[in-house]
Amino acid sequence: MKKNPKYLVLLIDGAADEPLEQLNGKTPLEVANKPYMNFLAQNGDAGLLNPTPAGCVGGSDTGNMCIMGFDPSKYLTGRSPLEAAALGIKMADDDVAMRVNLVTVSEDEPFEQKTMVDYSAGEISTAEAAELIKFVGEHLGSDSMHFYPGVSYRHCLIINHALADQTLTPPHNITGQRVTSYLPKGTYCDILLDMMKKSHELLKDHPINKARVAQGKRPANSIWMWGQGTKPMLPSFEKTHGIKGAVVTAVDLVRGLAFLTDMKIYNVEGATGTLSTNFKGKAEAAITAFKEGADLVYLHLEAPDECGHQRDVQGKVRSIELIDSLVLKPVFKYLKAYGDFGILVTPDHPTPITTGAHTSGAVPFLIYKSDAIASSPVSNYCEKNAAQNGNTLEGFLAITRMIIKTNYAHGPRKDI
Repeated sequence: MKKNPKYLVLLIDGAADEPLEQLNGKTPLEVANKPYMNFLAQNGDAGLLNPTPAGCVGGSDTGNMCIMGFDPSKYLTGRSPLEAAALGIKMADDDVAMRVNLVTVSEDEPFEQKTMVDYSAGEISTAEAAELIKFVGEHLGSDSMHFYPGVSYRHCLIINHALADQTLTPPHNITGQRVTSYLPKGTYCDILLDMMKKSHELLKDHPINKARVAQGKRPANSIWMWGQGTKPMLPSFEKTHGIKGAVVTAVDLVRGLAFLTDMKIYNVEGATGTLSTNFKGKAEAAITAFKEGADLVYLHLEAPDECGHQRDVQGKVRSIELIDSLVLKPVFKYLKAYGDFGILVTPDHPTPITTGAHTSGAVPFLIYKSDAIASSPVSNYCEKNAAQNGNTLEGFLAITRMIIKTNYAHGPRKDI
């Protein structure tokens, strides 16, 4: 009896970029040594994907929800509520969640004139961060404001019976800039700014930060709030798409999407969301998910995005190469031995090296089906080649098209 096909969504977060002078006018995707992605592009269907519907802002919340097959203009209430779900936080309908970053700001100026030095406080460890957030919560929390520790620099604040009409800026979008123009605006702006200022006074001389500075590391000397939103309501992935889904990720945002849509979550020891993540472990988890009955595995890799925020050109190139060799290669080989399968490779948004910030631009995608050859292949999976095909998808239709539609002719194909 013929087995049901399997599907892989390889989400290379923030991998899309612009031509860079450091790479002789090419992008990291264009120059990266990635034979498996290129093989899929040479035997599949490549083009541009729009992961940011009208009225939405480009980012990981919008992009990942979109590519999972859910329209963010309908379901997205904010980034932090998705992360709160991943942390197991129960929200009332009138609660507001906010992302709390532990950041590094400059020391000498008044808070309103400080510079955002590092949105991740030197990629602070989860253990160090948990102690710092607990310390902040003990001093700044209240009966209506509750701090919850997350992973590394990413944490959560829940405000009970509140409004989410603030204007708050992601700290990774203002690295190297003065915070003056990006301070909280809207409801509770005075309270939020006061908490941020007090957090600096609390944290700058904390023993953990003194030890970090002594080790040549950046201190987590302030909190920064953003990504606010109310409790989201998402439909089941299986009921929406008719197949069982699983997620492999190191990022609470994507884990929260999985939790809210009833997708099985596979955690990987040593998965950090950075260039030092456990790439091999993520591939092994994806294969395990397939073996345990998942029809589709959403395999999320954050490293290209982190390197983009850090404006690390060579790191971004390297992250793409590691994903190709340590993640895509073994999963592709498993699927090839299994039977019929499909693979979608795409970023969720661009994170250009030049700005270090998310943008709302189109990203290059490739769709490969094991039982078909494409009418629009490209030799190298990258932004330029994808744009030349004139093939455009809307993000929340991407999974549906990959699973249901195969708009190319059957026939013989090359092998790798």
